[in-house]
Amino acid sequence: MGAVNEPRLLAFDGGNSKTDVLLVAFDGTVIARARSGPFAPHIIGAGPAVAKVAPAVEHVLGIAGLTRVDLVAGYLANADLPEEEAAIADAIASYGWAPGVEVYNDTFAMLRAGTDAPAGVAVVCGGGINCVGIARDGHHVRFPALGRATGDWGGGFAIGKEVLWHASRHEDGRGPATLLTDLAARHFGCSSAVEVATGMHLGTIDSDRMHELVPLLFAAVDAGDSVAAGVVQRQAEEIALIATTTIRRIGALDDPIDVVLGGGMLTSRHPALIEPVLERIRAVAPSAVVSIVTDAPIVGSALLGLEHLDALVGQRGSAPARRERLRATLDTPHEVRRHDMPDLVASA
Repeated sequence: MGAVNEPRLLAFDGGNSKTDVLLVAFDGTVIARARSGPFAPHIIGAGPAVAKVAPAVEHVLGIAGLTRVDLVAGYLANADLPEEEAAIADAIASYGWAPGVEVYNDTFAMLRAGTDAPAGVAVVCGGGINCVGIARDGHHVRFPALGRATGDWGGGFAIGKEVLWHASRHEDGRGPATLLTDLAARHFGCSSAVEVATGMHLGTIDSDRMHELVPLLFAAVDAGDSVAAGVVQRQAEEIALIATTTIRRIGALDDPIDVVLGGGMLTSRHPALIEPVLERIRAVAPSAVVSIVTDAPIVGSALLGLEHLDALVGQRGSAPARRERLRATLDTPHEVRRHDMPDLVASA
């Protein structure tokens, strides 16, 4: 586990479906890890959201026989505004896990998971859609990412609503025929797409399952459905647009800037989505180096946290070496132990 006085970090990666917690040594070795449920401060508040993660944190600290570390670094979904980041940081600080707390949106972690370069652009299209850019002079470009009200379109939950919109309009005659109607009904064991929509409205079907409609959308595209193809094409346009807008705003249209793509919709690598995204980005920024993130976002969270830890302790670790140690530890099979906390699965 490293030297007794070696600096240590708690890294969080909070998402719409799960939250990963790592206890990491200064050299990038993972000492312990745990997982809890969704991180949803926008729904339940910053304090209650952090409280749901606290058992996982206490677990990993307990494995190492610690009560405190040197830094907590949280890279979290649904921390979209500076005010939200500050509220979450205050909630984390109240537990006394570390003297230093850094909290940022998880898009920054995805960027670091995809590139070691100091500048770059990251687009996440998972449950929602968001983008961040870091210019060569260090300034950031961000978006509020609050949904349609702040100019966003797409992501798994919004796409699920589009699927039901088209499926319902086919059923009632307001829209063209589409395979999405039958696919949605059969997936949820209903007699119609409208029954799915009303079930989500009434709570008989969990509305959090909306994202389950996304694979059905791609299945319909593969079957030649033009309505489904139109939805995917629109999503591709939005992903490329937010990426190229960010590249322009950081002044990198002619530079070999790294553009990292991540989130469930993009990591599916479906050609109907990926190919037009690549084509549109390259048409605007031909020198951009586009990649789909392969490391788990928690790797980026840990790497960014370790960069902050460098500044705190006045040392600098090797980013490539740390990345390889993180990968090696996280790829090693671990015994999974279940606890009496219903949404916590932890391993050491």
